[in-house]
Amino acid sequence: MEGKNFLRCLFFIFSAVLILIFTVYNFPNQLSNKPELLECTTNSPWCISKNRILGKKPNFLHQPTTSLSHDHTADVPHHPLDPLTIQEINKVQKVIKSLYKDTVYSVHSLVLEEPDKEVVLKWKKGDDLPPRKASVIARAAGKSYVFIVDIETDEVVQQDTSHISGFPLVTLEDMQTVIWAPFSHSDFNRSIISRGVDPKDAACLPFSTGWFGKEEEGRRIVKLECFTTQGTANFYMRPIEGIIVVVDLDTNEVLEIVDKGKHIPIPKATGTDYRLSAENSAIIKLPNPISMEQPNGPNFVIEDEHLVKWANWEFHLKPDPRAGVMISQARIRDSETGEMRNVMYKGFSSELFVPYMDPEEAWYFKTYMDAGEYGFGLQSLALDPLNDCPRNAVYMDAIFAAADGTPYVRSNMICVFERYSGDAAWRHTESPITGSEIREARPKVSLVARMVASLANYDYVVDWEFHADGLIHVKVSLTGIVIVKGTSYKNMNQVNGEEELYGTLLSENIIGVVHDHYINFYLDMDIDGLNNSFVNVHLQREYTNGKSPRKSYMKVNKEVAKTEKEAQIKLSLYNPSEFHVINPNKKTKVGNPVGYKVVPAGTAASLLDPEDPPQKRSAFTNNQIWVTRYNKSEQWSGGLFAYQSHGEDTLQVWSDRDRPIENKDIVLWYTLGFHHVPCQEDFPIMPTVSSSFDLKPVNFFERNPVLRIAPYVEKELPVCKAAASA
Repeated sequence: MEGKNFLRCLFFIFSAVLILIFTVYNFPNQLSNKPELLECTTNSPWCISKNRILGKKPNFLHQPTTSLSHDHTADVPHHPLDPLTIQEINKVQKVIKSLYKDTVYSVHSLVLEEPDKEVVLKWKKGDDLPPRKASVIARAAGKSYVFIVDIETDEVVQQDTSHISGFPLVTLEDMQTVIWAPFSHSDFNRSIISRGVDPKDAACLPFSTGWFGKEEEGRRIVKLECFTTQGTANFYMRPIEGIIVVVDLDTNEVLEIVDKGKHIPIPKATGTDYRLSAENSAIIKLPNPISMEQPNGPNFVIEDEHLVKWANWEFHLKPDPRAGVMISQARIRDSETGEMRNVMYKGFSSELFVPYMDPEEAWYFKTYMDAGEYGFGLQSLALDPLNDCPRNAVYMDAIFAAADGTPYVRSNMICVFERYSGDAAWRHTESPITGSEIREARPKVSLVARMVASLANYDYVVDWEFHADGLIHVKVSLTGIVIVKGTSYKNMNQVNGEEELYGTLLSENIIGVVHDHYINFYLDMDIDGLNNSFVNVHLQREYTNGKSPRKSYMKVNKEVAKTEKEAQIKLSLYNPSEFHVINPNKKTKVGNPVGYKVVPAGTAASLLDPEDPPQKRSAFTNNQIWVTRYNKSEQWSGGLFAYQSHGEDTLQVWSDRDRPIENKDIVLWYTLGFHHVPCQEDFPIMPTVSSSFDLKPVNFFERNPVLRIAPYVEKELPVCKAAASA
């Protein structure tokens, strides 16, 4: 027995020495050394854990490339809103290095500092581009810095951020470093071994901590939850419940180990692996695959890498490390006049909020703000052709900056494709009452710009879909894997009737915890010009008072919001309204102001207390609709620095200033939400669920533009033949 203890001690000493050597050798250089291409080249948690087991440093700067990508080293900007090129990022990196010559630094954001709105709107193709500038968020010597770099002159203008709390988003390099931290601590190693887990099979993932009080001030911290990868690729289903490792992100120091779940068994791997190769039961495969084919090519063009033109629409499309996808200068051609008319200056996903409804120690802090804490775009990997996007899709790459400022390519991050599923944009059949049968229909064909973000266990699919009738359909789909909680229960008959599980028993020893998802969208609507108004078109019951055989009817009452607080809207089925953004300065021939309306679909409202710290930080979920005065600095509804923020730089704070918004340059914000009570069909993977909203013309056109859409004729359609079997 003593010999075994001696060998075990020797093993721990040897492991600690190896980890110490790795830390000393790698940590000072982690921001400046470009990782070599490794076997596993994505930033998925599985890839991180695989590389850790192999003793390899995960590679976040390279992605698998396909024939759809091309060399970007010679790219030049063509439009004022085009993202920074590789050459431009390299120039900015030199400036950053000169600022921090003798200091270790990390770059948390390096993107285009967009020109002022008025400058962009005045610019025409063929004009010189406005001065190109970069917006940089960096950390050095324990402090956060925000500054703008003039790419031509190298001039640097620093901005004051002392009035806001929190930290910039966590870099991919932060995450690749911190996952090693628990294994340098003997208490952690002893704990997982005592649970029957071999350290080489353990994977610890970093989770943001939220903010719950002053004891968390001054340190950038992260909490790691651990799993065993033994026996399955789906390690999320095998949590080592109750062990949480608190780590300082700046020093990689383990601050605390919470270890309270030793009585909870680790769930079995059986039946959890999601890979098709691991499925032993019969595979459902359609004998005749379905595919959208365009042998003559697409009906859209992408000019100069980012300007999309399709049917009567054109818009600027670009990837963004925080928002994922940005749509700018969306304009539609009026079928009556031929004029290109402004609809939306900019639209993007501003912030996400994912609170888990378990107040216990290992779960209470799980209240993620994924865009501001991790970067919605940074977590978007290469799309899978034929499965993420149809065969007729065209792909767009992203150029992002690593933590040392080095540019890298994220291949195939966005796909653009036309969609037709046999639906009608309009149809009508007239009966023979008129003497002859009339049958008319128009096909509903749309253009979709799509991205997919893989945020640890969850995958978010975001579609911006443009229709020829002027409608913009925005859809968010959730899929991936539900993160679960370990439990000692194997059957509900073991649970005391009064005990709170905070979720659903999905399988033996596995609870799916109840949670919400909220996605807030920034929508800078510029309907035929900058100055717009927000109108609450309230629908209310009116009584006839004996003037009709009817007792009641529905009346429309229009109220123009004068200030921001009047445009804070909570949706209600029993207090219905339409919500219009109009241009009061431009009217149709019959006198209606031109406009668009936001049309909600299924959504959810937060049930958290307004003073609960997570709710204060994500106060954009207090309402489903907001309208604010345009301010270039107000784009991120959870605040510029969302990580460990306190909630003093949010959409709620801006809106409560109650600025005038009637006939002003305004921004519409819409919060789309999901309540998720997990069920057994969510085990071991979660089927896709979706929700959406529409931006729909309302008195924008003189008549329905669908009338000018040509119907399909059989002889004009291509005939596709299946490829010969091998």
